[in-house]
Amino acid sequence: MSKSSPRRFSGRSTGTVTVIEAKVHRSSARNARMAFILTAVIVGLLAAVVVASSIHPILAVFVGALIGVPTGGLVWVLVRIWPVIRLLWWWTPETILGVLLLTAWVQLANHTPTLVTLIVVALVVGVPAAIRPVRRQVKAWTWCLVVRHRLRVCFSQFIIANQSGSLPLILWARPTPVGERVWVYLRPGLSEKDLEGRLDKIAVTCHASTVLIERASENNAAYLRFDIKRREVLTAHVGSPLVDVIDPTAPVSASPLTVPTALDLPDVHMPTVTLPAQGKPAGKKPAPATTANGSKPAASSASSVEDDDTSDWI
Repeated sequence: MSKSSPRRFSGRSTGTVTVIEAKVHRSSARNARMAFILTAVIVGLLAAVVVASSIHPILAVFVGALIGVPTGGLVWVLVRIWPVIRLLWWWTPETILGVLLLTAWVQLANHTPTLVTLIVVALVVGVPAAIRPVRRQVKAWTWCLVVRHRLRVCFSQFIIANQSGSLPLILWARPTPVGERVWVYLRPGLSEKDLEGRLDKIAVTCHASTVLIERASENNAAYLRFDIKRREVLTAHVGSPLVDVIDPTAPVSASPLTVPTALDLPDVHMPTVTLPAQGKPAGKKPAPATTANGSKPAASSASSVEDDDTSDWI
């Protein structure tokens, strides 16, 4: 579906403004036709079977057709206008906010003098702008509205969608201390792995520093959570309550927070082993060490057997 603008005086057209992509338009028409046929046939047969128990079967077929065809038509309408419903969903917060502001302005202008209207408008706009916490909250929620559309631009411009061209459903967003958090429901054709390779492009489109993606549900891989980071909050200086515990007049040696700089282990004995010099017979073998209960360890079988005289074999 596209909306063409009028021609200029020179005869050239100013182009078209695409509301729904042609691929999406064709896909919705095909899905609506299939939904109409399936719904009409299934509902008509079920209705005919139920009614056939009380009337003639031929009349039951007509009754089933009278019930199935309108039901299929209703399903056809819902499937056909789904792209428009999704487009309205994307602009639902802005539409509701605009309607509320316009209604409030009209009611205020009709029931108050002009001077009072201007004073009320100045207070409504000026007080949030002057109070820093209120101003920060308004700015944070404004970014939530903006980032939903920026993510939609990402999905439509450089993220590959399915063959029908349907985009993921961007659900809602809320501010966080570092940016925004957006919940998205993916359509068939996309996965978390496909989006992880494009996080840098998503950050550029959303005017953010970094973007992280996590699964919002353990049972549904299509339900994802986008964490958009705009600022770093860990760089701020935070006061520690431990500073008030230390007495500044106390000597350093008496401070309970003194930490030893080295370890003193005089009771640890490190045995030294003397190796025989090369070419000289070894000295007396050291006495075998005793075990914990004072008994000597059993001698190995290799040490109990005398060395064989290998001179006869040479």
